[in-house]
Amino acid sequence: MRFLDGHDVRTLFDLDTAIASQRAAFVALARGEAWQPEKIIGSHADDPDTVFCYAARLDRTSGPVCKFGSVSPGNAGTRWPTVNAVVTVLDPHTGVPLAVMDGTALTTLRTAAASAVAVGALARRGAARLLVLGSGVQGRAHLAALSQQQAYAWTGMWSPRRSSLDTSVGRLRAQGHDVEPVDSLSDALARADVVVCATLATEPLFSAHQLAPGATVVTVGSFERHRCEIGPDVLRASRRVVVDHGPTARHTCGPVVAARAETDIDLLELGHVLTGTATGRRSDDDLVTYLSAGLGVQDAAAAWHIHQRAEERGVGRRADRPAHPHDHAQGVTDHDRFR
Repeated sequence: MRFLDGHDVRTLFDLDTAIASQRAAFVALARGEAWQPEKIIGSHADDPDTVFCYAARLDRTSGPVCKFGSVSPGNAGTRWPTVNAVVTVLDPHTGVPLAVMDGTALTTLRTAAASAVAVGALARRGAARLLVLGSGVQGRAHLAALSQQQAYAWTGMWSPRRSSLDTSVGRLRAQGHDVEPVDSLSDALARADVVVCATLATEPLFSAHQLAPGATVVTVGSFERHRCEIGPDVLRASRRVVVDHGPTARHTCGPVVAARAETDIDLLELGHVLTGTATGRRSDDDLVTYLSAGLGVQDAAAAWHIHQRAEERGVGRRADRPAHPHDHAQGVTDHDRFR
């Protein structure tokens, strides 16, 4: 079994690889090749933290993958990430555990890469202004991923926490990104071609009338029923409402749950847009919204790519066999077991 920490994951999982893995996940889902069961997600009464467990399989040639972790909103503004997780990869034939890897880095990278895939498929031609709402790990990852995939004439970031915003803008500028801190959200929304919501908001951040014609809205923080970065009005105003997976979005995605309580809405899966069986955008003036609830098959695709690269390059620590009580007596050290 191979153990991969966050640094290992980030080393192996560059943006091009991440985007390719996510495209493969959505396509496999659309073609019926992936196994995507219902997620386990919930929290204890009066506890703001959320526990989740995602199990999935990309296809018959890759192994089953399971991610277990938690979302801890109280970590915002601290040195701890709000999402912590671990991912396990099994052999596709024997079921033997092949790898255990840091799920926090994997989740950050695969989520931003999936949004890049969605924006590439759904944004109008000539989209030139990118606005990211949220200055946390996901906000920074999304700004970096989308900016690397396409050159924007203007890129802005907004957050209700000014100190966090200034820190994130400073870090992104140090990495070479030309990003401006946004003071007036309404002014920025009125001019943005692509709006990314990467927060843990439980109330809508803006209204449909604040958006520019032809805008593409992406939400990644509305993965629970009570999290609503956008309201039903945005979905009703959208010519297309695109999701990662219909059944999952209807059950767990806050804005979809809220909208369906009023009236049924048509959902289009991203995989069908990517395979060409459906059209995501019909006009440059259409408002198009993409909601990511987060899927196990995304983790399965990402983890399998990371595992294969780790094997090829010898990255991480490898445990050839489990520890045994007699090992130390016989002179077997941790270095012998982990290499």
